[in-house]
Amino acid sequence: MTSNQTTSQASSQGNSSVHQRDRRPLIVAGIVLGMGQAGFFDGIVIHQLLQWHHMFSSVKTDATVAGLELNTLGDGLFHLFDWLLTLIGLFLFWRAAKQSHSLSAPTFIGSLLLGFGAFNLIEGVIDHQILGIHHVRPGSYTLAYDIGFLVISSLIASAGWIVLQSAKSNKNEAET
Repeated sequence: MTSNQTTSQASSQGNSSVHQRDRRPLIVAGIVLGMGQAGFFDGIVIHQLLQWHHMFSSVKTDATVAGLELNTLGDGLFHLFDWLLTLIGLFLFWRAAKQSHSLSAPTFIGSLLLGFGAFNLIEGVIDHQILGIHHVRPGSYTLAYDIGFLVISSLIASAGWIVLQSAKSNKNEAET
């Protein structure tokens, strides 16, 4: 190997680690924003539009005034959490945009998908399975809906991971 090849290879490896550091703030911002958006999607579509469940549906029925009040409070707290995640994600994105020389749409989209899927996986396992405070759709086929929710969430998170890895590979190839 010539000294030029060695220098070029070392420079390429150095650029790759610099690229990784440059991507990290954008990835974190995308994941946090994706998590906030997943919560909003869940709360708006499943809680409000479809009305399949509320935050504490399995704790107290929403068929009574007291139960509806508790579930409305739970939904509100859930939306507040989603709002805070979104604000934090926007701040992190703004900071990443200021620090980075270039933003990558595939890196950001992959991060959003990863965060979206991860949020629903975590929420599905904790709220639906471990705590049992609600299920995706109580009644017939409850377990099928819960498992379907986890499978779809896994597919979304996996798609995000694949897009992130593809964006990383494409950037590394462009640098060499």
